[in-house]
Parts: sequence; structure tokens; C-alpha cells
Amino acid sequence: MDYIEILGLVAAILTTAGYVPQVYKTWVDKSTKDISLTTYLVLFVGVVLWLVYGLMISSLPVTLANAVTACLLFLMLVLKFKYK
Repeated sequence: MDYIEILGLVAAILTTAGYVPQVYKTWVDKSTKDISLTTYLVLFVGVVLWLVYGLMISSLPVTLANAVTACLLFLMLVLKFKYK
């Protein structure tokens, strides 16, 4: 694994981890009043497209980051509808 791949993995971990506190807070508070449905829908679609792109170019950092981020965003969308 070269330094560019490692850089990509570190960036992927950090950007993906940025969604964890919001998911956790929403889960604990059971409130999505201040969460924008439109924002999360657009982000989800964009991340799924990045995931497809990562698979097509066989990029581990792009694929892993967007797979995990898509799961987190999907969970936020589920919580948004559940706690509406």
C-alpha cells in the first residue's frame, strides 16, 4: 500500500467519522426536528454515486468510506422518518 492510498484511507476515516456523532445524538435524543430531510437525501444519493464510482475504479478508500457513510446516512433517513 503506497502513501497515496494511506492518505486516502485516513481522509476516508475522518470524513466518515464526522457523521457518527450526529447519528448517535439522534439515536439517543430520538429527535430529528432540526435535521434537514432534503440535505440527507441529497447527501445519500451523492454518496451512493461515489460508492459506485469507487467500485468502478477499484479504489479501496473511496469504496470503504462511501459504503460506511451510505449506511450512516441511510440510518439517519430511517431515524428521520421514525422520529418525525
